[in-house]
Amino acid sequence: MGAFVLWGVLPVYWKALQAIPAGQILAHRVVWSAILLIGLVLVRGEFRALRAATGGRALWIYSGAAILLAVNWLTYIWAVNAARIVETSLGYFINPLVSVLLGVVFLRERLGRMQWLAVGMAGAGVLYLTWQQGALPWVAVLLASTFGLYGLLKKTAPLGALPGLTLETALLGLPALAWLLGLEANGTCAWGHAGLRTTVLLTLTGVITTLPLLLFAAAVRRINLTTIGLLQYISPSCGLLIGVAVYGEPFDRTRWPGFVLIWAALAVYSLESAWRRAGTFSLSFPSLRWQPHARKRNHR
Repeated sequence: MGAFVLWGVLPVYWKALQAIPAGQILAHRVVWSAILLIGLVLVRGEFRALRAATGGRALWIYSGAAILLAVNWLTYIWAVNAARIVETSLGYFINPLVSVLLGVVFLRERLGRMQWLAVGMAGAGVLYLTWQQGALPWVAVLLASTFGLYGLLKKTAPLGALPGLTLETALLGLPALAWLLGLEANGTCAWGHAGLRTTVLLTLTGVITTLPLLLFAAAVRRINLTTIGLLQYISPSCGLLIGVAVYGEPFDRTRWPGFVLIWAALAVYSLESAWRRAGTFSLSFPSLRWQPHARKRNHR
């Protein structure tokens, strides 16, 4: 919950840096994250595994992942500061179902009827919103597709979560640092020149990037994936509430049918997945472990 809440309130952080161009914020996020992650890798003794993946096919995989991550981060930061937080929340609501479609297309994964129904409902919701506003909600589509493709690449990546993310940010870090040094040379770099508050916020972009990732990595070792799948909707829900209630973004009645279709699709897919997992493994409640034929085994 801590990880998803932190991701959900990120719009407030980016809004505090609204006066800084999105590209410059992204460059700081990449550089400071790379520094922090390299330090963590060194502390955990995983640098040897990181060096082993810096050649051949693995390097191409992580280079592609780094580009997708950069596009996703840049789009999100720009959209937040362009008063389009509601549209970013839409992107992360539909992202799980985009990932499902990518799994079907590229990994030959099979879906049940209820899962196909959920995908169809979400698609209908996006089509409705496109028709209603007269244009494709490209921010939402770009966020969902880049993060979905990023996840697809990570499925084939050889490194663990921490060294993998470290390699991705390091690949982006050198050009980002070079660009920031160029901005410093021509006097347009905000860091150290736009006040102490802005400098501190830019420096801490590495912390607000890595902290929820570390919390998430700790969580996946402790709770089942169904619970994580349901908790992940905290982030876009927070974004939607912040966009409407805090920053006054429009959310009129004409948008409701599209969002309701997408929320219903997520409910159908999540409940169906939870039902399957409960039937295969155990119920989510720790005190209620469902074990087929348990009584018969105890009698023996």
